[in-house]
Amino acid sequence: MTRLIYPDVQECRALVIDSNPTSRSILADMLRQMGVVHIVQTSRAVDGRKALEGRVFDVVLCDYHFDNSPMSGQDLLDDLRRAQLLPYATVFVMVTGEASYAKVAEAAETALDSYLLKPHTAASLEQRLMQARHRKTVLGDIFEAIERSDFAAAAALCRARFVSRGQYWLYAARIGAELFIRLGNHAKARELYEAVQATKALPWARLGIARTEFEEGQLPQAMRTLESLISEQPTYADAYDVMGRVQIEQGDLAGALETYRNAAQITPHSVTRLQKQGMLAFFNQQPDEAIDTMERGVRAGISSKMFDCQTLVLLCLLHFDKRDTKAFNRAFDNLARAAEGAPNSSRLQRFALLSKVFKALNERQVSDCVGHVKELVGDMRSQSFDFEAATNLLSVLARLRNTEIQLEGDDAWVTTLANRFCVSKAATEMLCRAASGHEPYAELIRNGQQGISSMAEKAMTHSVTGSPAIAVQALMAKGTETLNAKLIELAGLVLTRHASKIGGSADMGQLINELKSKYCSQGTQVNLGHGGRAAGGLSLRS
Repeated sequence: MTRLIYPDVQECRALVIDSNPTSRSILADMLRQMGVVHIVQTSRAVDGRKALEGRVFDVVLCDYHFDNSPMSGQDLLDDLRRAQLLPYATVFVMVTGEASYAKVAEAAETALDSYLLKPHTAASLEQRLMQARHRKTVLGDIFEAIERSDFAAAAALCRARFVSRGQYWLYAARIGAELFIRLGNHAKARELYEAVQATKALPWARLGIARTEFEEGQLPQAMRTLESLISEQPTYADAYDVMGRVQIEQGDLAGALETYRNAAQITPHSVTRLQKQGMLAFFNQQPDEAIDTMERGVRAGISSKMFDCQTLVLLCLLHFDKRDTKAFNRAFDNLARAAEGAPNSSRLQRFALLSKVFKALNERQVSDCVGHVKELVGDMRSQSFDFEAATNLLSVLARLRNTEIQLEGDDAWVTTLANRFCVSKAATEMLCRAASGHEPYAELIRNGQQGISSMAEKAMTHSVTGSPAIAVQALMAKGTETLNAKLIELAGLVLTRHASKIGGSADMGQLINELKSKYCSQGTQVNLGHGGRAAGGLSLRS
């Protein structure tokens, strides 16, 4: 029977994660009886996470409860999903006792391949593995399309299985909806989520509806959907992730902070949620909470692939503010190591350079400090310089204003940042929060946002009054000058709508697409840090 699970079972690699040495040994022996030779065993969830970050396993058997640790197997699975560390080919089976059966059974609807109820036998484990393997075989064409990044083909296969109600149609519907969101086809994603919701009323389907509403800009409707879902499922942490995104986009940073406090309380060992809470505390001028939460994130996962070094950047700023040289040096050294290990990452190199500004200031090396700032400023128009880089630079400039350092031209730098990154009210609010401590900077940012909005309104007036070519030309000119994603995308929308009335539309379209590919790849929504999958989504693992 083993051969039905894996034809090449002797090449199968298995990971057993269980804090009880007897249970761990029994599971390993059962796998050996099935012909599995390569078995790794760990006693802690954190060690299991490290093993999965370093290599690929065909089978993972994970206990739900870990002695002397509040982190559960579900917490581990959630972290792995968010960091996209489980390939589709991996079979993940949760082993659980009667007490936690309900939670694990619910989780099986979303991310688990299977679960095994204690006490179990070798036959029951083999049956579970065979069932999970069968599902992966049936949906193999979908997974193969995802592996080769042919998301359109994979989505079509998922939808076809859903429409025909073929085997595992529910699982295919969820994967298909995720693919349609990635492809920007929110209508088809919503169709799948709503159909599942109508037949099965599953929490993930309602969350999917909220995500499509968010992506389509229907923020009030998304909030209503999320509030209803959370009222019925108060421990559904993924719903808080999406609600936090909606609140940030609405400019409600205080509400987003409270939402992530709740999410982190539900999953206290989630590295990403601790970091999100800390970042929001930073922008809400809650330095003590920000330091405490982000330091917990550092202790929980600095060696993990899901750790975001933006946390270390903000800790450098906060420890500098508090004149805590020891803590600052600790964050600085961690950043330096991360940058040294990724010499081709412009993001990490920029992080390290930013921390050097304050290292030089602490050591009273004024000329070095100014030189580092000018190097950061010189990168403002590069393609890799994103919204995160803009908020970090503003945080640096605002702090330097409170020192003896004099920076000639800083107002012009702030105006340049405002012109490029004021793409929405939410973005403007975040930029102003980053510049907190020097109100004149905030005023320059608001003026920049007003200028961008005025330009967009003028262009749309031309479009409505019968001069769409003038509108597109004006938007392209200002978009090229400022690199503002809102203006560039608006130029594309007007051109698409009125292409038949505009001479040379093909050439204009090519130029706009080039600008979009360089400066609009991240869209106009505000995000905190760089991390894993979209909030609340099922990982499209590969």
